[in-house]
Amino acid sequence: MLALTKGCYRVRTAQSDVDLKAAQRLRYIAFHPDTANPDQALDSDRFDALCTHVLVEDMRSGQLVCCFRVLEFQNGGQIESSYAAQFYELSSLKRFSGRMIEIGRFCIHPDHSDPDILRLAWASLTRHVDAQGIEMLFGCSSFHGTDQAPYLDTFAMLRASHLAPMHWRPKVKALDVFRFAARLRRRPDRRKALQVMPPLLRTYLLMGGWVSDHAVIDAQLGTMHVITGLEISAIPDARKKLLRAVSA
Repeated sequence: MLALTKGCYRVRTAQSDVDLKAAQRLRYIAFHPDTANPDQALDSDRFDALCTHVLVEDMRSGQLVCCFRVLEFQNGGQIESSYAAQFYELSSLKRFSGRMIEIGRFCIHPDHSDPDILRLAWASLTRHVDAQGIEMLFGCSSFHGTDQAPYLDTFAMLRASHLAPMHWRPKVKALDVFRFAARLRRRPDRRKALQVMPPLLRTYLLMGGWVSDHAVIDAQLGTMHVITGLEISAIPDARKKLLRAVSA
């Protein structure tokens, strides 16, 4: 499952507690960059025991450069047991009849910026989606920090072009949220918006993904996030062809 090797990188699933701890250590480095000695701490929660954990390693050094976790659902009727359901009211998605996977804790080591890392991670997901007949991906896409000011152009761009269709749109559940769709009226500067947009979110949008109309302020992680959904049928054929070429 989700195994793939291209160039100097290898994608594989975690097979041991040592693998899981390596992923949790990388997650802590990525999500808590301002903490002293972050490489000595772990980011973990109760969902780790339920998920498949995916590792992207640099085969030249053996270093873990990217990780994420996958939680599978037979249909939307199970979505209340997702990680995202802690923060978003997802009753609209209960009607989704196809198989779904939630992508969580996606992160790339801050010292590694090779775009092939993200490309290969998505290629491995593409292989899994095709093999398992997955019809929707969803998950929380995080912004670093809890200050909205650096991201106002990004949020304005999301409001203008990428909100979830009303029949799937998540509602507010968390207490601390930024209702950008209701509050922002500015015209987005696309260049500025893309400069600060998290790479994972940018990739979702390039493939036809949508977002919630509000961002959740997660004080525990020191982040903001939007829930993002991607119906596989909405991915442009040219994008599918590129991903499948990498995953072949």
